Amino acid sequence: MLLTLLLLSLFIWHRALGSVSVGTVSSPKAEAYYWVTIMFSQTLGTALGDWTADTAGLGYAGATIVFGALLALVVVAYYRTAVSRTLLFWAAFILTRPLGAVVGDFLDKPLSAGGLALSRYSASAALVAFMLTGILLFRQHAARTTH
Repeated sequence: MLLTLLLLSLFIWHRALGSVSVGTVSSPKAEAYYWVTIMFSQTLGTALGDWTADTAGLGYAGATIVFGALLALVVVAYYRTAVSRTLLFWAAFILTRPLGAVVGDFLDKPLSAGGLALSRYSASAALVAFMLTGILLFRQHAARTTH
């Protein structure tokens, strides 16, 4: 149901404004479509992460591998194909939510539930360290402009 609502929000947004690119969000109407789509994608992502880890039985580590691999495929598609960058953005955006949810659960859930049983503070510190490492290792460069 959530996937249907997400796809429907993207479809209606595209029909109404001609694009679902985040770069075109510059009016109250576009912002409304954007935030509705964000709401559905975040809710879908959380539910998908929980379902994959718990109901599908992959556990937090298994679900992390699944969503990490899917996100890696989006990266490969970005660099090796001509797939729409807007489509790839939304695919990556949607996949980051379940990935974040299962990684967070893995860090702070009890050992008996398949987690590492870190406190909220320790889990947060581990995530901050990971993000800072990523920022330092993968420096961003200014975009090239075409004239």
